[in-house]
Amino acid sequence: MSQSVKVDVLIIGAGIVGASCAYRLSERGMSVAVLEAQTSPAMGSTGYSAAGVRVQFTEEVNVRISWESIQEYQHFQDLYGEDAGYRPIGYLFLVPPERWAVHMDGVRLQERIGAPVRVLAVEEAQSLVQFEPAGIAVTTHGLADGVVDPHSVTFTYLRLAKERGATIYLETPLMKANRAGNCWQVETPKGIFEADYLVNAAGAWAGEVARRAGLEVPVQPVRRIVYATTATAWQHI
Repeated sequence: MSQSVKVDVLIIGAGIVGASCAYRLSERGMSVAVLEAQTSPAMGSTGYSAAGVRVQFTEEVNVRISWESIQEYQHFQDLYGEDAGYRPIGYLFLVPPERWAVHMDGVRLQERIGAPVRVLAVEEAQSLVQFEPAGIAVTTHGLADGVVDPHSVTFTYLRLAKERGATIYLETPLMKANRAGNCWQVETPKGIFEADYLVNAAGAWAGEVARRAGLEVPVQPVRRIVYATTATAWQHI
């Protein structure tokens, strides 16, 4: 059924990023609508992800965003009454000599921000997990790095957003978006949506969504493979 909706903020994508934006913005009193092309939230990048979270980056913005997120996951139950599925299993980086200087810059940045990362000699790291040490100068272990349940986090944020007045529209893909004066006009199969602000939270498909709004964003989906195995002696890998 065709409809016309006007909100302060229109969010494209009901994955973990779009859900978080919907909650934070509605929490601040803004009217929010979320458009999701699929039949359910978290069916794109969020649902297909390996759900890993880590602070071991070399860019400050990535470290800060990740550390803030991990701290929220640590207290998710107390904050929202739901389990984020956070498990700090740790990430162990094996660093070759030619990457060590850059990697250490990242470690110093992570420590300055307050993230728990430790530098381990190869022998120390092998007490955590066995690996082939040839060509490895040193290792770093992110103690707070781990995994979460992306579906639980996404649906919790969407619930909180809806409790604060946000509306979620499923099976409502953005077909075209135009800037008309101070307002965005978005065409969908269900009608026209208008908003002062447009948030592109389409994950790997953000580039395609941007093109439909006449913009160029250098993001595109790339196939990845996640391989899970039982614990195996490294000599047999």
